Amino acid sequence: MDAFRIVGGHPLSGTVAASGAKNSALPIMAASILADGPVTLEGVPELIDVDMLSRVLYRLGVHVARGRDSRLRLETVDGRCTTAPHRWVRRMRASFCVLGPLLARRGLAVVSLPGGCRIGDRPIDLHLKGLRALGADLRIDRGYVIAKANRLRGSHVDMLGPSGSTVTGTANVLSAATLAEGRTTITGAALEPEIADLGRFLIAMGARISGLGTSTLEIEGVDRLQGVIHRIIPDRIEAATLLLATAIAGGKTTVTGVQPAHLSSVLEVLQRLGMDLWIGADYVTVERNRPLAPAQFIARPYPGIPTDVQAQMTAVLTLAHGESSVCDQVFPQRFEHLAELRRLGAAVQREGAAARVTGVMHLTGAEVTASDLRASAALVLAGLAARGETVVHRIEHLDRGYERLEQKLTQLGARIQRIREGRERTQPKLRLAASA
Repeated sequence: MDAFRIVGGHPLSGTVAASGAKNSALPIMAASILADGPVTLEGVPELIDVDMLSRVLYRLGVHVARGRDSRLRLETVDGRCTTAPHRWVRRMRASFCVLGPLLARRGLAVVSLPGGCRIGDRPIDLHLKGLRALGADLRIDRGYVIAKANRLRGSHVDMLGPSGSTVTGTANVLSAATLAEGRTTITGAALEPEIADLGRFLIAMGARISGLGTSTLEIEGVDRLQGVIHRIIPDRIEAATLLLATAIAGGKTTVTGVQPAHLSSVLEVLQRLGMDLWIGADYVTVERNRPLAPAQFIARPYPGIPTDVQAQMTAVLTLAHGESSVCDQVFPQRFEHLAELRRLGAAVQREGAAARVTGVMHLTGAEVTASDLRASAALVLAGLAARGETVVHRIEHLDRGYERLEQKLTQLGARIQRIREGRERTQPKLRLAASA
């Protein structure tokens, strides 16, 4: 396994480009099952999660080839396989997004119940409710969802649950509805930009969808979808993490290749912290010229502050001058990073679904261990500001969602190095076919 060794106390400076969005690429890769021809995706980041989903698709008869300039080519070469095995789906929740496309395209889907980061309960009830509304015969047997339908039928589907809309559930039902007979209306649809990107991809393939970017989607089913070339939107979570890295470490940096509108809630918090911002059509520049101010915020579904930046923001608030509070209404259990931040000298205390953060004068380097994807990013950010050396263990979590983060931070002047720990056996990497 790898770890990061970080020598903190070095302000960041320079320009860095955001990668394509993991949370957009994964459901779009799954939806490629729907196409009657090859699909080329541009801007797909090289991540463990992309590799994992490529393995799942390979076992579903989809040929996956990594090309130049972050391109991924996907083409179904064998449409007979309908089982997504537990071995891979249990490792990444987004793999469950193959359920809807597989059912709609092949009439049968046998998909393992999903896994992923340990950040709290994430039920699949709304996924199943939505597909049942479209006429699917569903049951769960020995840890697998088994779904059957000769052809799905358009219907009204409400994707709103007790904790709000479900992003992956909306992706599953939206993808399935494109090949359903008749009209489907999805209410309570997730508003995240990644869902709108999936919708644009499906429309480019020939789907008839209206209402993208709203909570009500109208889909008129079609008989077939064609192959297409599509560019993945920028990763707003990675961009936010890089901007927050400057907030905690100090300095002035520019993140390019972004869509600032997708970052509006994060940028508002940065301003409350006392950061200076310059916002262009496809870039954001951030500079810290004063001590960090405390802040109170609640992580909510889009357009609110993303739960996926809650941990990073909490790390930044450990150095704010005063008392801050953090609440997560999406995943109330997502606070395993607090204990590791305390190892660095942070004064953080969990209070139910919230955390109380009292700013300290400085953090001190120590050895810490990441528990999940975004917690690992929070520990890296804290290490950038801590005095002395910090070692972040278990960064395989981070590699699931950040493309060469240590290289991007090094480009900005951070002292961060990837180191190899031990010789533990790992799963051989899938060799994706080469593509021009």
